[in-house]
Amino acid sequence: MDNVLSWITFLPVVGILAILFVPKDNKNTVRIIAAVFTGLQLVLAVWIYRNFDSSTSAIQFSEQYKWIPSFNIDYFMGIDGLSVPMVLLTAFLSFICIFASWGIEKSVKGYFAMFLLLDAGMMGVFCSLDFFLFYIFWEVMLLPMYFLIGIWGSPSRTEEDGMVRGGPYAAIKFFLYTLFGSIFMLIAMLVFYFNVSDPVTGGHTFNMLHLMDQANHGGVLKDFDVRLLIYAALFLGFAIKVPVFPFHTWLPDAHVEAPTAVSVILAGVLLKMGTYGMLRISFPMLPDAMKWKYFAYGLAILGMINILYGALCAMAQKDLKKLVAYSSISHMGIVLLGMSGLTSLGMNGAVMQMFNHGTGTAMLFLLVGVIYDRAHHRQIDGFGGLAVRMPIFAAMMSLAFFAGLGLPGLSSFISEAFSFLGAFGSETFDLRLITVVSTIGIIITAGYFLWTFQRMFLGELNPKYAELPEINGRELFTLVPIGILVIVLGVYPAPLLDLIKTSLNELVEVVKAAEAPTMLGLH
Repeated sequence: MDNVLSWITFLPVVGILAILFVPKDNKNTVRIIAAVFTGLQLVLAVWIYRNFDSSTSAIQFSEQYKWIPSFNIDYFMGIDGLSVPMVLLTAFLSFICIFASWGIEKSVKGYFAMFLLLDAGMMGVFCSLDFFLFYIFWEVMLLPMYFLIGIWGSPSRTEEDGMVRGGPYAAIKFFLYTLFGSIFMLIAMLVFYFNVSDPVTGGHTFNMLHLMDQANHGGVLKDFDVRLLIYAALFLGFAIKVPVFPFHTWLPDAHVEAPTAVSVILAGVLLKMGTYGMLRISFPMLPDAMKWKYFAYGLAILGMINILYGALCAMAQKDLKKLVAYSSISHMGIVLLGMSGLTSLGMNGAVMQMFNHGTGTAMLFLLVGVIYDRAHHRQIDGFGGLAVRMPIFAAMMSLAFFAGLGLPGLSSFISEAFSFLGAFGSETFDLRLITVVSTIGIIITAGYFLWTFQRMFLGELNPKYAELPEINGRELFTLVPIGILVIVLGVYPAPLLDLIKTSLNELVEVVKAAEAPTMLGLH
């Protein structure tokens, strides 16, 4: 299929144009249009998966056209084993989230138009191979996410401590944090552009494949100190998106105030863009800087902090949605730890964790939305004995909790085990102590998930919820496919592992082959 990546990226934009012609009172028509276009996008994602050659690390389905010739900027799209799972995850969750948004009644046209624009931006990030194009898609996501949280999130309110909270506050915080990180990414991008030569024309280039080839680097990029600064700038831009401690404070606010479907996309896809950016840009373009011992050990230590800090914060939460938000910080720490060891096992585990966390946390946020729609609160201690009244909901929540704590037989267990084993067995860096300390997070995670399940579902039924309705068919439609995926990939992870391993193994070899001075200024 020609131009499949352009189709899968811009189909949501076509959906936006279709929605604009629908009268605002025809809300169901708007919803159906959004479902149709995200459904077509999912079909294309499955086609890509079926036709992707996982035996090679080469770029596939590439499209390259001159876009701004005077500055040697191309419209360059292509994917490899790192991109494909993210493309599948984005298409899958976007389709699911349309049905999770079916109950939205406020400005329905605006909501679904913004959601489709967000979908296009996310897909564009994972398909772009021109740094300028990548940056545009990265920034495009800011606008719809800002409005989705600010307009359709919780209303503004003043809390007991005098602080103002609500969707508008969380939206501004998200926007400013992400924009701050983007400035550093822009600086790094410009340094690359003016110091990397196109091997064909000899001019400046944004082509990511040329930027990855160290033979094309010249100018200030020959100076290792400058390369360290550029790596740090990129890391800051990507770390805010992950989010890495201490840049994480925007995440709990954004999750708590956002609508359910937006929380699903935020945790399921947007957080992964940070680690994807590191693997797509930072590692292959500046492999020697990544291997500089202070950055390498720093990444592992930050991963450990994320794991433990996120888990302890989750343990302390009384709000169910905030608990899941902090659990995401903890689980993304496992991704960072798996990446830091530069082993094939750890790197494959990290990318598998990106995908598996995307599905598992999506399930958790959807379930939080189900109970909030019925009880109109998310206070864990306010429930009790719900398994008696809502057995199907309790079963789905138990599956999501067990997946979150990494129970063997469910998808997260494989990816977490690979990440920890890969970091522990690193021959490049001695990460054994950091890895051992990080495993304490597994115990804490099991503790807060099981304790939450006990308080919400076991014991006597709270009389206030004696008439609480069971989960309905539409809600099960969003949850069952994710649950099946969690179980299947837990029992048989080969389809995901085979998809990514060739590309990631080559990335590991590229970074391991680079040589980095041990101290700043030592060349």
